[in-house]
Amino acid sequence: MPAASVLPRVAPVRVGEGERLRSVGLPGVTLSVRSRRPAREGLPPALYVHGLGGSSQNWSSLMAELDGVVDSEAVDLPGFGDSPPPDDGDYSVTGHARAVIRYLDAAGRGPVHLFGNSLGGAVTTRVAAVRPDLVRTLTLVSPALPELRVQRTAVPTGLLAVPGIAALFTRLTKEWTAEQRVRGVMALCYGDPARVSPEAFRHAVEELERRLRLPYFWDAMARSARGIVNAYTLGGQHGLWRQAERVLAPTLLIYGGRDQLVGFRMAAKAARAFRDSRLLTLPDAGHVAMMEYPDVVAGAFRDLLAQAANGSGEGAGAVVDARS
Repeated sequence: MPAASVLPRVAPVRVGEGERLRSVGLPGVTLSVRSRRPAREGLPPALYVHGLGGSSQNWSSLMAELDGVVDSEAVDLPGFGDSPPPDDGDYSVTGHARAVIRYLDAAGRGPVHLFGNSLGGAVTTRVAAVRPDLVRTLTLVSPALPELRVQRTAVPTGLLAVPGIAALFTRLTKEWTAEQRVRGVMALCYGDPARVSPEAFRHAVEELERRLRLPYFWDAMARSARGIVNAYTLGGQHGLWRQAERVLAPTLLIYGGRDQLVGFRMAAKAARAFRDSRLLTLPDAGHVAMMEYPDVVAGAFRDLLAQAANGSGEGAGAVVDARS
């Protein structure tokens, strides 16, 4: 794997209106961090962590919705977005969690309102369990927590973890255009891909074209997928469900009824596992509710903040079914 210092700069990463992107050098890892100019001074800090194959751009819509509520930053995990691979090649859930913790410690922004989607949900669960001092609240959108019966639609993603499969897939799909790949991903991740605007689709294609030119793209995908699978097999105190039980922060859980990657049936188990949880179910959402329904997710987060500020336990264990 090429060293971070000699990785190619294939194209600039898109930065939305009101956003900025900066690179943060940390021991063993360099992270790209997307932020929005805070609406005013003194807002509580928030950090967002994306899922497998995603990037900090996955949070742009929600960050805009929460202007004036929190001071938002979103991180590109090592090997994703604009972040180069980690020096040690560790793409495990623990490795990604370590990178997030290093950033929070170095930035001195903790405790933060921590958000995670999919792989990022597993990563932030681990962060909240092992470093409760860094987390004010935890918001998980379709978190990748262990399932005994994985959905059939999620099997191809899991197969990326098998050595050699990523290289085989690359050969088999070498004739696919970026547009075809993006349509496939959106069909898998969105409850209704028709909700994606032509502009957002174009931006997604441009980003995928950029990433496919990176020499480490498929390696980061395969190793991170393997990291999720390995995390699913861990037992004892390192098991993700055991760590979910250790989370002290008020937790908002968001599950989509049309999610093809994380089973909707896991919502109830998650609500029981996290000791201070609120559950929002979105029957029409898929795997990325913060991109599909950012206004609804933002409203649920505001409710979480209000309950936490009031010291109210009224929301603990509550289930909200939001019909869109």
